[in-house]
Amino acid sequence: MSNCLFCRIASGEIPSAIVHQDDALVAFKDITPQAPLHILIVPRRHIATLNDLTPDDDALVGSMARLAAGLAREHGYDARGFRTVVNCNADAGQTVFHLHMHLLAGRGLSWPPG
Repeated sequence: MSNCLFCRIASGEIPSAIVHQDDALVAFKDITPQAPLHILIVPRRHIATLNDLTPDDDALVGSMARLAAGLAREHGYDARGFRTVVNCNADAGQTVFHLHMHLLAGRGLSWPPG
């Protein structure tokens, strides 16, 4: 989608602090971090929400989770702990309607989230 912020970041149209990219995923630092490590993992293909996934996307979602764990390990947070979050729609806090996973680490994260 030409007006989607994350599509524009994934295509390189908008610069970002990219920490990983491959054919299917792009990961970049959040511009308003909520933890010392706050990375967003987005598919290159536009998928608006979790509700829009199909069985054909199972491997993509698995890749997102594995990438999150790998990035946590690269930054030294795998043993200490990290959180992944995927918000779905406005009431859950989704503000950019392009599927994305938050990777948060580096501070105590309370439960339940706010």
